[in-house]
Amino acid sequence: MGEKKCVAYVSTYTMGDKHGIKIYDVDMENGRFFEKGEVEITNSSYVTISHNRKYLYAITDFGVESFKILQDGNLERINRASTNGMRGCYLSTDYDDKFLFCAGYHDGKITVLRLDAETGAVGAITDEVFHKGLGSIAERSFRPHISCVKMTRDNKYLCAADLGIDYVNVYRVDHERGTLRQVDIIRCDLESAPRHLKFSEDGRFLYIISEMKNCIDVYEYHEENKMPFFDLIQTVPTSDKFEVKGVAASALNISNDGKYILASTAGENSVTLFEINQKSGELKRLFCLPISGEYPKDAALFPDNRHLVSLNHESNTMTFFTVDYENNCIIMNGKEIPIKQANCIIFHELD
Repeated sequence: MGEKKCVAYVSTYTMGDKHGIKIYDVDMENGRFFEKGEVEITNSSYVTISHNRKYLYAITDFGVESFKILQDGNLERINRASTNGMRGCYLSTDYDDKFLFCAGYHDGKITVLRLDAETGAVGAITDEVFHKGLGSIAERSFRPHISCVKMTRDNKYLCAADLGIDYVNVYRVDHERGTLRQVDIIRCDLESAPRHLKFSEDGRFLYIISEMKNCIDVYEYHEENKMPFFDLIQTVPTSDKFEVKGVAASALNISNDGKYILASTAGENSVTLFEINQKSGELKRLFCLPISGEYPKDAALFPDNRHLVSLNHESNTMTFFTVDYENNCIIMNGKEIPIKQANCIIFHELD
C-alpha cells in the first residue's frame, strides 16, 4: 500500500502578486514540494482547514473567504464574508465546524461567524468581542492584540491569546447562538506576549508560545463544576537566547501524530523541536538549530515527521530539512524554494 498523497497550502501577503494561497504537491519520500496551483486572494494572513477536512478558510483584506477542497487538493471558492473590522491574523473553527473564529491583531477583536454545514459557506457574524487594555495610551504592549483563537478539544471553551495585554482570555461558547461569555483568564508573565496556542491530541494539555519571553508554557487543562481550570506545569525556553531583546518566538506546531512540538524563533532564525511526554504533557528539547533564512514565521514537520519545512518571511524562501532523530539534528535537504512573504503552512492528506 503506497503512502497517502498530500498537498500543502501556504498563505502569503500579496505585494505585487495577487495569488495569496499557493498549493504544492508534497513529495513525502524526498521531503520536497512541487507547485501545483495558486489562488487569487489578497493578503492571506492565515488559513485553516475545517475539522471535517472538507473546507479551507482564509483571512483576506475583505474579511474571510471559504473554499471547497477538491479531490486533487485544488481549491474552489465558495464565498466571502466581512468581519466588520480590520484584517485578521488567525482563524479557526470549533470541532463541529458550526462557527469560524477570527482573531483581530490590529483592532483587538474576536469575530464569530456562522458556518453552513451543507456548503461550508461563511454566514453572518454571531458575536464580536473586544479585548480591553490601556487603549492608545501605550504602544504595542498594554494594547489588545489578539494573535490566536483556539477551542479546547472538548469543544466547550474558546481560548484567545492576546500578546498586547499578556492574557489568554477563556470564553464559554454558546453553540446555538454562536456567542461568547468570558469565564476565565490565563495571566501570562508581564510583557511575555503570548502569540500562539495549541492543545495536545487528547486535549489535556495546553501549550502557549510567548513571543517576547521566547518560551513555551505548558498547562494542564480540566473542567470542574462546569468551569475551566488551567494549571501551569512547565516553562521551557524556545531559544538559547532566553528573554533576550531582538529575538521573537513565532510558530508553534504539533506533529500529526501528537508526539512532537515545533517552535521557530525570529532574529535567531532557528527552529526548536521538542518531544511531548504523552502521559505528563511535559516537553523535552531535542534540538535548536538555524533554518537558513530570515524570520521563520511558520515551520512544520511533514506528516510522517521525517522532514521539516520553514517559511522564511523576510528572505522570501522556504527551506527544507531532513530530521535526524538519532543525532537530534536537521540536515539541509535540497535548494530553497522562492516564495514572497509566506505566513503559514498546512499539510492536507488527500482521501
